[in-house]
Formats: sequence, C-alpha cells, structure tokens
Amino acid sequence: MSNFSRQLRFTSSMIRGLQYRISRSFTTIEGHRPTIIHKQGLDILHDPWFNKGTAFSMTERDRLELRGLLPPNVMSNEQQIERFMADLKRLEVNARDGPSDTNSLAKWRILNRLHDRNETMYYKVLIAKIEEYAPVVYTPTVGLVCQKYSGLFRRPRGMYFSAADRGEMMSMVYNWPADQVDMIVVTDGSRILGLGDLGIQGIGISIGKLDLYVAAAGINPQRVLPIMIDVGTNNEALLKDPLYLGLQQHRLDGEEYIAVIDEFMEAVFTRWPHVIVQFEDFQSKWAFKFTTTI
Repeated sequence: MSNFSRQLRFTSSMIRGLQYRISRSFTTIEGHRPTIIHKQGLDILHDPWFNKGTAFSMTERDRLELRGLLPPNVMSNEQQIERFMADLKRLEVNARDGPSDTNSLAKWRILNRLHDRNETMYYKVLIAKIEEYAPVVYTPTVGLVCQKYSGLFRRPRGMYFSAADRGEMMSMVYNWPADQVDMIVVTDGSRILGLGDLGIQGIGISIGKLDLYVAAAGINPQRVLPIMIDVGTNNEALLKDPLYLGLQQHRLDGEEYIAVIDEFMEAVFTRWPHVIVQFEDFQSKWAFKFTTTI
C-alpha cells in the first residue's frame, strides 16, 4: 500500500471518528464545552449525569435519538428551574406557623428526586438558593433524613464498605465509575450530629456535606464520593428493625475496627492517590486517634 493510500485511510478514519463524536455530543449547560456521550434515547434520560430534561434542543434530540421521548416544547434550564422552584414554594408553611419538620422533609424528598434524575439542574437550584436550601440538604434536615434513611432509600448514592467486605475492598474501589475523585467524605455512622449511633443511615451526612461543597465551593460533582463504612451498630432499635439496610450486628471495636479502616484507606489511596478524605461524625475516641495515626 502506498503512503498516499495509508494517509487517505488514516484521514477517513479520523473523519469517521469526528462524525461519531459530533453525533454523540451535546451541551449540559448552555455556553459550556460539549459533552461526548456513548448513550442514546431513554438511556440518556435515565442517567442523571447527562439528562437535562426538556432543555435538549431539537438538533440534540435528533442526534441522540430523543425526538418523541420528550414533550415538544424546548425549555431552558432556567425555565425548568423556575417551574421546579414553584413546586417547592407550594410546600412552604405560613411564616406564623414557624419551621416544620414535616415540611422540611417534604422539601428534601423533592430535591432528592431532582438529584436522582437531573444532576445539573439540582446543583443549579442549590447554587441559586444556597442560603434557603442548605438547611434542607444538610443540617438540620439531614438529621431527620438519617433517622429515616432506610425507609427513604430509593436508589444508591456513593459507596458502602462494610465489615462483611474485609479482604475485598481493594477490588471494590474499582467498582466506582470515576477514575478521578478529588474529595471523599466518609462516616461510620457512630455519632451523627447530636443523634448518636445511626449505623448505615449516617451516609446522609456524607451526601449532604458533599452537596454543599459542590454548590458553595465549586467542586466538580463528578469528582466527589460520599462513603459509608458499616461496622455494625449499637442502636438496639436498628438491630431489631427488619427494614434496616445495614449490618444487623453490634459494632466492631478495637483492633477489628481499626483493621477495617486501614483496609479501606489503603484501597482508596491505591486507586486515587491524591484524593482528600474527610472523616465525618466518628465517635470521639476514634476521631482523636485517627488525627494522629492516619
């Protein structure tokens, strides 16, 4: 084969690759660089990282095989946010009634459903109204969420490592799809706010804290990871609850506990050597120990 023929084939291959990338590209936020995606149709709409609801333009709908899967009116992210905020406003109680736990939890549910289907819009809402919704995604509402977490659970967020995973954590970290993680917030659920031992349900703290870091500090949401280390619980109510999602055994202690933490840390830093790991709401005896040993 002549040099000209090889060059022609190489050029044709590059063109086909470029055509494919263009056919699978769209903008998640207007004005930002296009995102290349290897999904199409309903798979995109079911992926909260890439779904932007009715904000897909008609050309994007054609390229990504979305035409007919969405209502025909193209609405901007801003218009969708306005509609979403109107839904939240309907939940607000009259000022004379004061704050309501039920009302706050209802707001959290609506925000969480948005988080499940459209990450971009979720964080735009938080950024736009951070003072108003920070108390909903984090304290004080997150305390209610953690107490009811097993009943509120709909889909996983973050990762769960447990005492039952000893010897497997090094391979488990590679189950997370992101090769780059900048920030991890991890808890063992042993001292959640002023509520004590909530076991696996404490992961709500890790999720809420990272949501604030993304919205208020500008950390890339695709490069954060909330983690729960489940070593059991000493909360008798959870041990007897048939719907509790965590290990129904008493907490590991002493060297057994430390061995789980050590294996977890080794696995995390093997995959993501430069990640920041923040320990959140650990019992005081372990929190003080880890500040000097980890």
